Amino acid sequence: MKQLAQIEIAPPGGFRGFGSLGLEGLTAESGGAIFNTFISTAIGVMTIVAFIWFVFLIFIGAFGVMTAGGDKQALESAKTRIRNGLIGVVIVIAAIFLFQLVGYILGIPNILNPGEAVRQISK
Repeated sequence: MKQLAQIEIAPPGGFRGFGSLGLEGLTAESGGAIFNTFISTAIGVMTIVAFIWFVFLIFIGAFGVMTAGGDKQALESAKTRIRNGLIGVVIVIAAIFLFQLVGYILGIPNILNPGEAVRQISK
């Protein structure tokens, strides 16, 4: 009887992915392109989610202002939501500009494009 550690789990040729993550034809260039696409997509999705959350907070805050009905506590809570939404969207925009500024200061103009940044650093 085989020991558990001796059982081969992977097929003889190893596992193969599919699509752009498959192993066939994968080079360092295409791997970098996949990484760039992933990071760029992740940053874009996070930015879009932040703006959707901002719009949601504005609507909830505006609804809270309309329905406060003279209640100072509810009015202050609604104003706080709107203020927090504005602060959040400013932080998101400032973070993008700050990354770009740090990249230009360090001599890496495409710091939000990690594959290009690594190529620039390695030169």
